[in-house]
Amino acid sequence: MSDTFSTLSRSIDGRAVYRRHHIKGDGRDLFLYGFEKSVTDRVPGEDLEMNAGAELRQHPLRGDWSIYAAGRNNRTFKPSAAANPLAPSQPGQPLTEIPFQDFELAVFGNRFPSLSKNARAPEPSNLNTVAAEGACEVIVYSPKAEGSLATLGQDRRRLLVETWIDRYQAMFGAGCAYVLPFENRGDEVGVTLHHPHGQIYGFPVVPAPQAYAAKAFEAGYDLASEVRSWDANLKIAEAGGLVSYAPAFARFPYEVWVSAEVPVSGPWGFDNTQADGFAHLLGDTIRRYDAFFERETPVMLTLHAAPHGRDGAFQFTAQFYPLLRGKDRIKYLASVEQSTGIFTVDIMPDQTAEKLRAQ
Repeated sequence: MSDTFSTLSRSIDGRAVYRRHHIKGDGRDLFLYGFEKSVTDRVPGEDLEMNAGAELRQHPLRGDWSIYAAGRNNRTFKPSAAANPLAPSQPGQPLTEIPFQDFELAVFGNRFPSLSKNARAPEPSNLNTVAAEGACEVIVYSPKAEGSLATLGQDRRRLLVETWIDRYQAMFGAGCAYVLPFENRGDEVGVTLHHPHGQIYGFPVVPAPQAYAAKAFEAGYDLASEVRSWDANLKIAEAGGLVSYAPAFARFPYEVWVSAEVPVSGPWGFDNTQADGFAHLLGDTIRRYDAFFERETPVMLTLHAAPHGRDGAFQFTAQFYPLLRGKDRIKYLASVEQSTGIFTVDIMPDQTAEKLRAQ
């Protein structure tokens, strides 16, 4: 099947964003996004093959869901630079996940997915179980093996924002109930591939914390109003109508959120100015972390948007959870946090904001 080419419905400051759709040998989708139309030829060779098979089970005493995906235990683990599966492919070498010699930003179906469009029906059980239908995608920020959201540059971050929006729309259109773009960064978080990248999960159910948040917003909770009411000592930076801050109810030491002063339900609601501001604050937050901790900060980034069909009251946030409480001190999520969900936070939010504002 030949590749298809299109442009996204949204442009960036008048510049078109191009999308190339390529189908890999095992049926997985690969999308190349960029300001330039990708016309490079596919590198010859044999594609890597997907491993699939999973189901979701709901905990009868907690109400939350777990994905059981045994095939993921054999996923790629810290390969050598020569075997980097997220690098561009080179002629005469084994193919990587991206069988092209160059790209701006790439998205492809995860080779070891927790959720997939062809998930099998679970065996009958007394538990509440559902097929792990959905999507797991990898989003590669750059062809370069080094870098971060702080160093990619504003153009690439803006391209990333528009790519997230496109993937939200595609996953919702495919029937996903909730979509979560995220990034795991650093060995302490469990990263197995250090090439700059993130992931996107499309769930068949709305996870418990996001379902709770949706109900809170629909019941009248106004995060934007609350952020405006906080003292300036919780604020870190502002850009394009968005603000980064240490939330007064943070659970992690040095936790930071980014949200819009005029709320949107998801990044698809941004105008160009807001999207520019959001892209800037993504890089700014990582830059501040790295400067403060004087190292590449292990951090989890998650984008919290409205579940499918529940736009309106929901207020979008990007949330950063560092796994450090000091330069060489890891914040472990041990017995109390794991068993109760009640976190012990080692620093006050206003101290977080003060320290990060200074960077």
